[in-house]
Amino acid sequence: MKKLRNTLAAISLLFLASCGGNKDYYMFTSFHEPADEGLRYLYSEDGMHWDSIPGIWLKPELGQHQLMRDPSMVRTPDGTYHLVWTTSWKGDLGFGYAHSKDLIHWSEQQMIPVMADEPTTINVWAPEIFYDDENDQFMVVWASCVPGRFEKGIEEENNNHRLYYITTKDFKTISKAKLLYDPGFSTIDAVIVKRAKNDYVMVLKDNTRPERNLKTAFSDSPTGPYSSASQPFTESFVEGPTVEKVGDDYLIYFDVYKKKIYGAMRTKDFRNFTDITNDVSIPAGHKHGTIFKAPETVVKTLLEHSRFNSIPQSY
Repeated sequence: MKKLRNTLAAISLLFLASCGGNKDYYMFTSFHEPADEGLRYLYSEDGMHWDSIPGIWLKPELGQHQLMRDPSMVRTPDGTYHLVWTTSWKGDLGFGYAHSKDLIHWSEQQMIPVMADEPTTINVWAPEIFYDDENDQFMVVWASCVPGRFEKGIEEENNNHRLYYITTKDFKTISKAKLLYDPGFSTIDAVIVKRAKNDYVMVLKDNTRPERNLKTAFSDSPTGPYSSASQPFTESFVEGPTVEKVGDDYLIYFDVYKKKIYGAMRTKDFRNFTDITNDVSIPAGHKHGTIFKAPETVVKTLLEHSRFNSIPQSY
């Protein structure tokens, strides 16, 4: 296995070397079930055909279950990569956070206790990090269930999620958690996309049992208020959306977990969608994270470390 891993890494390095230059590559954060191993990466030149970067790049140390599910990453203008993740299925009142300059060496992991003021909270799921370039701050969106807080609808009280958010400039001073979106049903897995000034889209999962699909909502501000949720644009039993822009199009990737495959939609306006699942390729076992960009030099260095099995974890 190690010999095969080294061979694949060497082939990838030769491919990158032949390309020359220092363009940005698409990268995709990932984890494998049962989510206790840690952070993984995929990379792509065209945003549609993906390869693994072998190895574990950050081992989870936080929370009751010490998991790293739903890893979400953004790169800020100073070249720093900021990562948030789900630490446990239940019981934790926050999410994990760490940052890195090279995607190899990581800061000390921090638990960000966003629901500490709501001690009956069941969970903090799928934090999604968004960099607000207009206000030079981060916004993190997640789903929590606070029993008895909202009309139950068709979901059990302990599975009736809504979307919350905090803002911060440095993950040291954190705003109070606020409700971001109550669409009238249980919802999780939200990602925010800025299309232009005063033009934002949220892609979210309707987590009610008859649905389990993806919908959209629109706002002129990342913090809302957002419009009513759209009709679903995917089949049922999907989750973990992430969005990337390729040319004039947006590609929405999502985990079709019942079929154990990845799906993808192409859109220009988030109202009309074309299914491109058969046109994309993602390695087996990849579970949902988020897509961001990194320079070619960073990808080369990751592949080199992977090849020689030398992966430091912190600094």
